[in-house]
Amino acid sequence: MTDQKYTINFPLVHRGKVRDVYDLGQSYLIVASDRISAFDHVLATVIPGKGKILHKLSMFWFDFVQGIIPNHIITGDFGSFPTGLKQHEYLRDRSMIVKKANRIGIECIVRGYLAGSGWKEYQKSGTICGIRLPNGLAESSKLSVPIFTPSSKEDSNKHDENISFDETAERIGKGTAEQLNTISIELYKKVSQYAISQGIILADTKLEFGFYDNQLILIDEIFTPDSSRFWEVRKYVEGKAQDSLDKQYVRDYLEFIKWDKSSPAPELPKDIVEKTMKKYINVYEKLTGKKF
Repeated sequence: MTDQKYTINFPLVHRGKVRDVYDLGQSYLIVASDRISAFDHVLATVIPGKGKILHKLSMFWFDFVQGIIPNHIITGDFGSFPTGLKQHEYLRDRSMIVKKANRIGIECIVRGYLAGSGWKEYQKSGTICGIRLPNGLAESSKLSVPIFTPSSKEDSNKHDENISFDETAERIGKGTAEQLNTISIELYKKVSQYAISQGIILADTKLEFGFYDNQLILIDEIFTPDSSRFWEVRKYVEGKAQDSLDKQYVRDYLEFIKWDKSSPAPELPKDIVEKTMKKYINVYEKLTGKKF
């Protein structure tokens, strides 16, 4: 199943792995598609309805954390869209109109648990992004405090790379780097504490920021299964990989079939698509308390 095609009469300024961004003049329209990416590749198969979950969950979190930092949202309510957009029913519940922020070229990753690329790096060097961690940690171990481990935000045809705080400061200035560090960890703490109360562990997450009217704001999507690693509290066992409620399930499948991660991405089997969507719905309903 391939991504649904749609056409709106505004310039397409960016087609990302999952999102399409249109220029509305004084603002941008961001559309969350049903595409899914893994290992920096957009897969040939879509996850039907996935874009709506990303949109609804992001809107939930933008409201939840708005006391910490302003964000780029103007409206995510299709009923409030300009007349020229309302003829495109596809946009309903999967798109938002946002401020034109100047994006900072750093992905702000916060880790509360040792998993993914962080676990791989720790096994080799005992560090993540130059941060020395205690000896003897296991896969999926909870860290004593959340850590800020930024990565470079590269063009779509390049791999993002983990970088140190010092390199981050060199790229964007020490003051901005310190702000991103502090705010990213504050956001992670607030959301992870709430998630635990809903039976969900937020293992790590990726955040993006920009400047609007010389003010730092939160942009893109936040705390979704595409940008975060979610585990169920009741299934958590330290010392092994967890059964994630996110796209890790797709990554694991691609590892299982030994895809080389460079040739065109393979189609996903129907059962992988269905199980992935169930995981997205599960985490959405647990976190928001709403039916999808």
